[in-house]
Amino acid sequence: MEEVYRPLIASILGNVLLAILKVFVGFLYSSLALISDGIHSLSDVATSIVGYFGVKIASKPADKTHPFGHSRFESLFAFFIGILLFLVAYEIARDALKRIFSGHVIEVNSVMLAVVVISIVSKEAMTQYALRVGKKLNNQILVADAYHHRSDALSSVAVLIGLLLQRLGFTYGDALAGLVVALLVGKAAAEIVFKNVNYLTGTSPPFELCEKIKETALSVEGVVGVHDLRAHYVGPKLHVELHIEVPPHFTLKEAHDISEEVKRKIEDLDEVEAAFVHVDIKGITE
Repeated sequence: MEEVYRPLIASILGNVLLAILKVFVGFLYSSLALISDGIHSLSDVATSIVGYFGVKIASKPADKTHPFGHSRFESLFAFFIGILLFLVAYEIARDALKRIFSGHVIEVNSVMLAVVVISIVSKEAMTQYALRVGKKLNNQILVADAYHHRSDALSSVAVLIGLLLQRLGFTYGDALAGLVVALLVGKAAAEIVFKNVNYLTGTSPPFELCEKIKETALSVEGVVGVHDLRAHYVGPKLHVELHIEVPPHFTLKEAHDISEEVKRKIEDLDEVEAAFVHVDIKGITE
């Protein structure tokens, strides 16, 4: 199995087990908090399945209808995961407010607390695994899925705090903690959505990255100038177009070989998927 799929498979299996555990214990002890947290884990199963198929589609090679490949699908699926995170934040906030107004109180025991601790540890482990692989492969679906794991871990932290506070006699502890979690999840959702909107709309990279590309081109022997550099995101990767200048005494073959070397070095950069190089003769063409 390819490395990119492993965190998603682990996420699906782990969340199914956690959801079953939390919902079972929640019904056993009439804990609305645990039942809600279990349903939240099931939502993670759904987003991981969406992410799995997103990676599958994004990795398809170029074809007649998508001559530059399918990498934009990666950002598209990550965008939808971000939207789902917004919905999760809304649900957490709504449930928290309901608890405040209803004054719902439950009896808290050690089994319930142990289940929540297991959930927190498991979800954070999933978060770290998906983040590590996602950043290594520069895969936005895995990064988005990791933050969804983090949202579930934070939700479980809120449940733990709420259960502990209720055990100490503070009726609204779980609800107030839930509102804090809703804000944190909403923040993560906003970051994912806005980042991937930029990828989908072909925004340009930061100035520092453009300078890095320019310096890479100038590092090739025979290149005496670079101008008209343009770059935009096609999914999470860049497509770069630039003009290089070579001395007028170079032969056509020499100029061509230099342009190919520039193309190769630029495409070797982690951030770049494709480079299109135009050759100008210094002082003659522009």
